[in-house]
Amino acid sequence: MTKILFLGDIVGRPARVALAEHLPRIRQERGLDLIVANAENAAGGSGITGAIARELTAAGLDALTLGDHVWDQRGFDLEIGGIENLCRPANLPKSCPGKTQLVVQADNGFRLGIMTVIGRQYLNLKADDPFACAQDAVPELRKQCDGVLLEIHAEASSEKIAMGWFMDGAASIVVGTHTHILTADERVLPRGTAYLSDAGMCGGHQGVIGRQIGPVIGRFLDGMPRKFEIATEDVRLNGCIVELDDITGLARSIERFSLQT
Repeated sequence: MTKILFLGDIVGRPARVALAEHLPRIRQERGLDLIVANAENAAGGSGITGAIARELTAAGLDALTLGDHVWDQRGFDLEIGGIENLCRPANLPKSCPGKTQLVVQADNGFRLGIMTVIGRQYLNLKADDPFACAQDAVPELRKQCDGVLLEIHAEASSEKIAMGWFMDGAASIVVGTHTHILTADERVLPRGTAYLSDAGMCGGHQGVIGRQIGPVIGRFLDGMPRKFEIATEDVRLNGCIVELDDITGLARSIERFSLQT
C-alpha cells in the first residue's frame, strides 16, 4: 500500500510557513509516502516563482502542480522548464513552456504519475478540451508508472465530477482544485478511482478564499478595484489522503485532510 497526501492551493506566505513547520511531522505521523500540492497561488496569492518552488520542495513537497495562475509572476515562463518536480496544466497550448506531467518515485519504489488539466467552464485561460487531453495522456502516462494522479483545476463542480466518472479505472486519483473550498464528497468510484471535487486550500481561513475579508466585501458592494491582501489568521492545511494498492495502482480509500495550525 502507498499513501499519498494531496494538498489544495497553497495561498501565500502564511501557507508556506505552515507547510515548512508541519509537513515533516505530518509525513511521519500519517505514514505518507508522497506529498503533492497545487502551488499556483504560492507567491503572494497569484502564481509562483522558481525560488518559491525550491522553498516548497525543501519544506517536504515531492511534486507541485499549477492552474490558471501559472503565468501570473513575471519571468516565470523562463524559469518553469528548469524546475524538475513541477508541471503546468497539460491542456494549455503546446507552445507553452514547462512540463505537462511528472513521475515521482516514493521510497517504497511506487512510481506516481502526476498531471493537471484545466477546466473550460467559467475560466478564460486558453485551453484545449480537458477530457480529450486526459483520455489521451493518462493511458500513456500509466505505462511509465504504477498509478496516476489526475488533478482537474476547474470552477464548475459538474465538470470535475464528470471527469471523475470519465476517468474511473484509468486514473488512480482524480482530485479537483481552484475553488479553495474543501468539499465533502470523497469516495472511491466503482472501478477504483479515488475522487474529491475540491481539495480546498492551504492558507488563512479567516478570510475569503485566502484573502482579507474587508477588501473583498467592498469590491462586491461597489465594484471598485482594491488590493486583496493575503489572509493571515486561522491558517489551515487542507487536502486528502489516498491509499493506493501497490499491485493494481487503484485506490483502496480516500479521506479528507484538514489541519488547523
